Parts: sequence; C-alpha cells; structure tokens
Amino acid sequence: MTRLQPIPPSIRPAVAPGKRTTAAGWTRLTGWVTLAGSAMPIARCFTLRLTLCMAGLLAMPIQVPTLAMAQPLAVAPPQTPAQTQSSDRADPIVSAHYGNPVERYGHFALGRPHEYARLVAHTEAGRELLLELPHHEVFEDLSPRLFRLRPDAEPELLVIISGRPGGARVALIGVVAGQLAVVAHAPPIGISHRWLNPVGAVDLDGDGQAEIAAVTTPHIGGTLRVYRRDGTQLSEVARLGGFSNHVYGSPELGLSTTARIAGRPQLLIPDDLRTTLRAVALVNGRLVETGHCPLSRPMVDPKPLADCAATLNALTPAGSANRPTQRSPGQ
Repeated sequence: MTRLQPIPPSIRPAVAPGKRTTAAGWTRLTGWVTLAGSAMPIARCFTLRLTLCMAGLLAMPIQVPTLAMAQPLAVAPPQTPAQTQSSDRADPIVSAHYGNPVERYGHFALGRPHEYARLVAHTEAGRELLLELPHHEVFEDLSPRLFRLRPDAEPELLVIISGRPGGARVALIGVVAGQLAVVAHAPPIGISHRWLNPVGAVDLDGDGQAEIAAVTTPHIGGTLRVYRRDGTQLSEVARLGGFSNHVYGSPELGLSTTARIAGRPQLLIPDDLRTTLRAVALVNGRLVETGHCPLSRPMVDPKPLADCAATLNALTPAGSANRPTQRSPGQ
C-alpha cells in the first residue's frame, strides 16, 4: 500500500486570514502533500475531522488535539518589590463589585441571586478589571471588602469563593501585572455547600499586619478562625468554637465586627444561639473571651454591636483585656 509521507515544512498548509467560519466552527485549509513522490493538492480539510482526499485513491483521517478542560483558578506567585512598585502600585483598586449571577453551585446561603461568576474592580486611573471564576466555583458573597493588611501595602479585596468539592474559602484578590488575580487564600472548609462569614481584618496582635477573622459553618456549629497571610497562603493561627454570625438565607452579613475594647482591637461576635455577644481577643497566640453582652432575643441585625462595645468599654478598664471571662463548657 502506498504510504502517506509527512508534509515538508516548506509546503505545509497554514490557516489563511479570513478562512475561519465562526458559526460553523470550521477552518478551511489549502496546501500540498507528497504521495508516491508526486505533489498533490489537498481538496478540503476541516479542523474537527481532517480528511485528505487524494484523487479518490486514498483517504487518511487526521486527529485534531482535544480541547483542554477548564482548570481551577491559579494563585498568582508573590511579587518582587520591583514588580509591586511598577504599574500596579501606581494604579491601585478603589472599588469593586460582583457580576454575572449564576445557578451552577446552588447553595444560596445568602438567598438568590448571591452567587456570582465575575468580579469587577475599578482602579484609581479609571481602568475596569475583570476576574472570571472557573465553572466549578462562585463568589458566594454580597460585595468584596477593600482593605490593606499593612499601612504601606496595596489595597486588596477580601472575598468568599465557594465551590465543589471543598466548599467555601476566604481569598485575597489583588492586581498582578495589570490584571486581577488571587494573591492569597485559605484552605476550603472541605465539604461542598459549607460556607463562612468574615468578621473583618484587624491587627489583633500588634505586629503591624492585620489578621483576617471569619466564622466557618455559622449555621451548624460555627468556629471562629483567625488567619495570617504568609506569601500566597492565609494560614490559620487560632480558632475558638461556639459562634454564629449569620442566619441561613439572609443577605445580612453584619452580625459581627471588629471593635476597640479595653484599649485593644478585639472581635465582637454572637454565640452559637445568637443570644449573647462575645468579645474575643488574640492573646499569646490564643483566642480568649474578654467579655460578653446578653441579648433579649436572637440577634438578626447589627444594632446590638455598638451598644455592646460601649458597655464593655465602660465596664472594662483599658489594659485588662487579657483576662478571660468565665464561660460554661462548650460555650
């Protein structure tokens, strides 16, 4: 049988401009192949199934490479000081919001339509930057939180990313080489349709860099976790159980906050029944409760937060926040 020889590079067909028909998804090619020592024209080739028609004598299928599947959103590598001080520092993020609500994850801890595929950020110079999540992830959140981990750091966005199979995780979004990218993130909870609610970002230990606090699984026995950024990771440094700062299905995310109590930054969060507000400080690497405010009914809005902070400041002298209060086991 006559064998089909490779196409020499000098006469190998190339896609000519204007030959692609987008609607049908085809690309028409013309060129020459060598068969039994003679150069012959290719009658017609299509990218889905290429068939060389050799004057009706021989037909040989050519396999087209399979399209790559969508990959998880990659974390951008850490920037060098020179990179950071270039264009990204000159044009920081000033605002952001989510776009393109989707149904593909289907948890809706905040009610519909609060699962989004796109993050839109605006810079100081007026640029609009977009970040699209892969098909297995969504922003399960109301709005991004803009803040700086250090006074001299660039503004970044704290977001909630949820997906299969790991559930929710907190992540930081920044500008890398002029584009939005995940610059750091915590491990996911570990189970799909498990969510978390951030408390805020504040320097809890006085080292000059803010920690990030969040309550994981606030609907089914919430745990307060404190994360510290270490390169591209948000590493957990402390945890404490017995909290709930969200009602499932509600768009209200403000049931907890950071507050200055007894002269130092602390966290003010409802207990797991939302009938007591607990003040929590990071002391020697551990989370300890420094005070609490009983509530007359389960908390459903942020109004009690300011009253509790004022009450605790009136009762607790500055500098005494290291002394934990007594709580019954499990609380």
